[in-house]
Amino acid sequence: MEKVTIYRTIWRWHFYASLFVMPLILILSTTGAIYLFKPQLDRWEERAFSNLSTDRSVSPNVQLAAVIAANPGAQFQSYRLPDRKGDAAVIHIGLADGRSMRDVYVSPQGKILANVDPESRISATVSRIHGSLLIGKIGDWIVELAACWAIVMILTGLYMWWPRGQRLEGVLWPRLGKGNRVFLRDLHAVIGFWVSGLALVLLATGLPWASVWGDAFRIARTELGLVHGAQDWKSGSGAPHEAHDHDAMMRMQSSGVSLVGLADIVAKAEAEKLPHPVLVKPPGAPERFGPPTPMAWTVKSEAQNRPLNRQITFDIATGKEMSRTGFADKHMIDRAVNYGIAWHEGQLFGWFNQFVGVVTALGLITLVISGFLMWRRRKPENVLGAPSMPSVPHKMRGVAIIIGIMALLLPLLALSLLALWVFDRFLLPRVPALAAWLGVKPAYPA
Repeated sequence: MEKVTIYRTIWRWHFYASLFVMPLILILSTTGAIYLFKPQLDRWEERAFSNLSTDRSVSPNVQLAAVIAANPGAQFQSYRLPDRKGDAAVIHIGLADGRSMRDVYVSPQGKILANVDPESRISATVSRIHGSLLIGKIGDWIVELAACWAIVMILTGLYMWWPRGQRLEGVLWPRLGKGNRVFLRDLHAVIGFWVSGLALVLLATGLPWASVWGDAFRIARTELGLVHGAQDWKSGSGAPHEAHDHDAMMRMQSSGVSLVGLADIVAKAEAEKLPHPVLVKPPGAPERFGPPTPMAWTVKSEAQNRPLNRQITFDIATGKEMSRTGFADKHMIDRAVNYGIAWHEGQLFGWFNQFVGVVTALGLITLVISGFLMWRRRKPENVLGAPSMPSVPHKMRGVAIIIGIMALLLPLLALSLLALWVFDRFLLPRVPALAAWLGVKPAYPA
């Protein structure tokens, strides 16, 4: 009897967790699957700026001068090297209003081809939907909360899937010939098992970017002295820095180094054969996740396969190399997080990583659809249709310990559990009709 009541309790947790995260899993799985193909999407969006004639090519200095002349008051922030011969260069500028950014595509001959808001790109829009549902900080919190409860959903689902003496049929693959109801249940359980590990990896590798968890992680690392260099991923309030060292930029520009030096540094960057995209940044240009580099040119790769990235700085007066850092120079924790980010974005192992990511997304979407159909088939009229509460007391110490550990590791989960307790303790006793619809017997009846 105790095993039955524990199972039913776990089932209720699984039901409520799933009900909350199902719509968000559909959104996150779809947008995540699309974002896996960011390099291909970006290349497709830039198709009009590829395979251009290279006759009468001009230097990067002339390209930059054309961009600044066409955008009075703009600040030069980076020069992206063409990926292939005949591709346009991309010069990233901050407009005179101090807020807006533009990617300016420049032909090999120095002609401006397009002036694009980088936030309008397909991959950037998909990323904002995936990370914040297009509603800013609140959306960021909702996505993180959904990730926390998705972990609860997966762990409780694995408990329910766990074989209890039955054959492999219905455990590792669905049973056929047993009717639609059995097949649907088996499909849900089997796919849940096969994608659970991959889904947990995706959820775990996404947490360093999350608002609350990311801030807590960053603070803990700082307090424990586990930071080595600037963090190179967004987390919590540690959003892109985007600060300028205006003094350094003015000194560089007033000395004329910006136009004289750019072509020299681009030539050095081309010789390095770094993974695309390769950026050349002038002194004082903003860094996304750290302070500007004063009085030095910076050449860096920002490939999504992060272990391949390197950064080199050059003296603005002599052009001599000042420093060179690579993936191996990062702190062990930074390397682990960056491996996870590269996997999460589908770029760690090329097309195989993308394939696994798509399979995981399709599996999660199938779980949502099959779970919804199962719920609708068994849902009575006029109630939510949650599994009934156990009718006898049972020991739940093990479950409580697991929930306590998860709450310690996931701050938003802990806050949501506290909110649920307050809801159950103070609201449900006063609204019996709501309690009946939810299928919940209030812990403290009025």
